[in-house]
Amino acid sequence: MLAGRALAFLSLAWSAYRSLAVPRVAECSLSCSQGFACKSRVNRNIFNSFCRKPPTSMSGSVLEALTLSTAMKCAPPDGCSLFLRVKASLTLHEGLRGLEACSMSLDTQETQCQSVRVPRASRRLQVGQQLQVHFDCFEVSVAQSLYVTLRTVPHFCGVQLDERYHVEDCADEDVGRNVPDCFAGKLSYSVDRSRKVILVQVPESGGPDYHDYYVRLCLKWFTCEDAGAPVRVTANGVSRRVSLPYKQELSCLCLEGWSATPDAVRIQTCPFEDDTETLWDAIHYHPGSQELSWEPACPMSGRVSLCWRPGPGPQCLELEQSSRPAHSRVQYPLVDTQPQLCLKFSTSLGFPVKCPFEQLRFPAWKMTVQLAPAPGHLRVAFFSPSPARFQVCLCHRGKTWPPACRRLLQATPIPAGDPTEDPAVAFVDIPGDQACAPGTCIQGRRTDIQFSVPQQLCDLQCAATQGTAA
Repeated sequence: MLAGRALAFLSLAWSAYRSLAVPRVAECSLSCSQGFACKSRVNRNIFNSFCRKPPTSMSGSVLEALTLSTAMKCAPPDGCSLFLRVKASLTLHEGLRGLEACSMSLDTQETQCQSVRVPRASRRLQVGQQLQVHFDCFEVSVAQSLYVTLRTVPHFCGVQLDERYHVEDCADEDVGRNVPDCFAGKLSYSVDRSRKVILVQVPESGGPDYHDYYVRLCLKWFTCEDAGAPVRVTANGVSRRVSLPYKQELSCLCLEGWSATPDAVRIQTCPFEDDTETLWDAIHYHPGSQELSWEPACPMSGRVSLCWRPGPGPQCLELEQSSRPAHSRVQYPLVDTQPQLCLKFSTSLGFPVKCPFEQLRFPAWKMTVQLAPAPGHLRVAFFSPSPARFQVCLCHRGKTWPPACRRLLQATPIPAGDPTEDPAVAFVDIPGDQACAPGTCIQGRRTDIQFSVPQQLCDLQCAATQGTAA
């Protein structure tokens, strides 16, 4: 009984493994749905690159589907090679002679194309029927990035399907075990953070012959861009240990190694892939232009925006029209240098909030409330190390945040030349009964810059008889 259960378990486990393995093919082949006669051509017809206007009777969705997968062709004892399988379907139109699929390597720009033709006699009988084509003769490499295009023959403008595809790498158990390019193994390394050096142990090449080997540091964007010159390790060298210096611990800084043989597969590993904190430190402020900028050191998707923190805690309120894509350099002109102004990130690598002026003590403007010369009024005064313009509004603090604001008041500039040490540059006088009402906030902000952070004083405790504000 136990033996039967064990046998059943092993059978299920083997079935599960086979379902996860890369499908095998004996030979590359072409097949069409039943009832169609098809012929395959491997050579590329350059004239199909140019499109022509489709007939009015042809639907733009005549190409219905494009499905991509990987297949493996094995020839013991040499190991296995990989092929791209393309499944496509279209509704046959009288103006179509077939379809063409092209695969372009995003690393080398090399293009392979195969076209499938339906003979005229078969086309006449099958107009309006769905044609399904399956062919798997595109040779591909481990971890190769591809751009696959499906077009009609002849090629009609706007009638096209495109897909990106990434071939399995050596981390895939089936590929790593059977494809010779993966036999070299993985790079082993250690990091000396005090010296900012990565020590790499270069693997020996697979097979009976030994080859020279290259290793380098690179920044992994769409491709891996040089972050240092490649180091060549000779096959007959005494040591296969390499020391690679680095400048910054970035999540996209990777080691890349490859054998000095034609079309060798490149092995990559990224020592700092979990260290994302340094990505948010590339914030720069230019006092002359009052510009705040940030540039990602690693590829990412998402958004970045300016926000202001009204008080302690995680809440940061986004400033209007400040949201920007996070995949390239972000620039904000005319930025307020208040400690409450922050950058809020919502990206593929994290969701931090960074406040660049919080610790650096940049000179910033401030707002105070005091007695006005006119009886029953309060004076909102603004102090600034440089000329600036301000406005004031009264806000009602309810259950939601930020408070609802009303009644904009432009601050009156004060002429320069006041000999006091910290002179006010502008002021607004407000009736005390309005400013001191329960739940009321006085909010001030600069109006001469594009991105300003408000300051506000709420629930002022005013003595009606004396006209003082606390």
